[in-house]
Amino acid sequence: MAHPRSRRRRAVLAVPVGLALTASLGLLSQGASAAPQAPTATTAAEGPLLSYVVNTTADKTTVDSVKKAIKTAGGKVVTAHQQIGVIVAHSANPEFAAAIRAVPGVQSAGATRTAPLKPVATTEVGKPEKVPAPRTSARSAAKALAAGKEPLEPLQWDLPAIKADKAAKVNPGSKNVTVAVIDTGVDDTHPDLAPNFSAKQSANCVGGVADTSAGAWRPYTEEDYHGTHVAGSIAAARNGVGVAGVAPGAKISGIKVSDPKDGLFYAENVVCAFVFAADKGVEVTNNSYYVDPWMFNCKDDLDQKAILDAVGRAAKYAQRKGAINVASAGNSNFDLAAKSIVDKSSPNDSTPVERTIDPANCLDVPTQLPGVVTVAATGVKSLKSYYSNYGQGQIDVAGPGGDKYQVPELPAKDGRILSTMPDGDYAYLQGTSMAGPHVAGVAALVKSAHPKASPQEIQWLLKQQADNPGCPTAPYDPNGDGTVDATCTGTAHVNSFYGYGIVDALDAVTE
Repeated sequence: MAHPRSRRRRAVLAVPVGLALTASLGLLSQGASAAPQAPTATTAAEGPLLSYVVNTTADKTTVDSVKKAIKTAGGKVVTAHQQIGVIVAHSANPEFAAAIRAVPGVQSAGATRTAPLKPVATTEVGKPEKVPAPRTSARSAAKALAAGKEPLEPLQWDLPAIKADKAAKVNPGSKNVTVAVIDTGVDDTHPDLAPNFSAKQSANCVGGVADTSAGAWRPYTEEDYHGTHVAGSIAAARNGVGVAGVAPGAKISGIKVSDPKDGLFYAENVVCAFVFAADKGVEVTNNSYYVDPWMFNCKDDLDQKAILDAVGRAAKYAQRKGAINVASAGNSNFDLAAKSIVDKSSPNDSTPVERTIDPANCLDVPTQLPGVVTVAATGVKSLKSYYSNYGQGQIDVAGPGGDKYQVPELPAKDGRILSTMPDGDYAYLQGTSMAGPHVAGVAALVKSAHPKASPQEIQWLLKQQADNPGCPTAPYDPNGDGTVDATCTGTAHVNSFYGYGIVDALDAVTE
């Protein structure tokens, strides 16, 4: 989906007014490998200033040696994550990547974007089309509270859909479990988020270096609502205000990774976020995005290979440190197990060039990285949302993401997901961006019930406890136009639409 003023936001970002966000990204190469020779000193900047990830063997000697080579090749080291062997650098030398790839100890290196870096400045940005905040009468709010519900909870069809309302009465989640929202920032001043917010596990990772100063994790503007909405679905408190989250007793943190100029999520920011979350002891990360500027990063492109490598190392590091990574599958209705996919939107930081990619060679990052829980979206009828990506062997589990074609009964009336917005507001959104947080919330409940469970064990429990509706018996035509929009394959136990099924919050705290 395009932003209201053509300013691309997140690939899996959902929009407030009924459109599922259509993912966009992808192409362009930085060239072939260079001859195996050490770089010579570069004295003049001859090209656009770009950001690079340089991946090395993870030891101090090698990292220090490569840092010196980066300077010699006309680059500037921004930061080095020695624990995973990833260095972030800037350079205006058009031969920088080729030169660095020839340095001993370098395993991959490439530009993280196709457009040049620009000084960070406050920019005038378009605002999303406003969705009126849901209103309830004093009588209905009092009735909801008397029934043990939050004032706006009757509008949250998604909670009973995964039995999260029942789970909250058994175990609402532990304060010892934190879900890091890697996103556009989180407004921790929201009354539904403030009680559960962990400032000490929050940061702004834009540029690749974690800024932990007070409030650095908050959205830049009102337009950066995405992360705040995600956070509410995970852990909005049961405090008599607004809505409830899936794990209302767990902690949430915000790690901002969206660029202030274009809203995109570049590799160096995401690497920083995973490493920061891991080092701060986060138990779950939620990733409702893909790494820009490519919708799919292909192993046979040297730049994209470097992005795959860098983000993959960071995600794996978080897993080794005990975090389970949950990611949204994407909103293009792509069959991720198909023999080929046409990507018309990459690179999304400059001029997109249509390309046909091989899913076996090209991955949506981070959702298709090894060990990451890949989440598809469903609507109120437990049917795959019309926009959700799918694929046999590609989807792990599903969760409520909303669907304008699947409308609940009164009083909800809206098939999208209601959650928190900046400045104390609430709104409906839809997308796999909304499905991921429901699964992240359930993962937090599993961790709360099983504190010693590893990320691999939590993923297994999510799958084992999931409820699979099975492939639809009728042709999949969600908008009723007579065209079959996707074909479900697999069994009643595991299939291309739902993976192992829709997550079950009650089972998470009782089994």
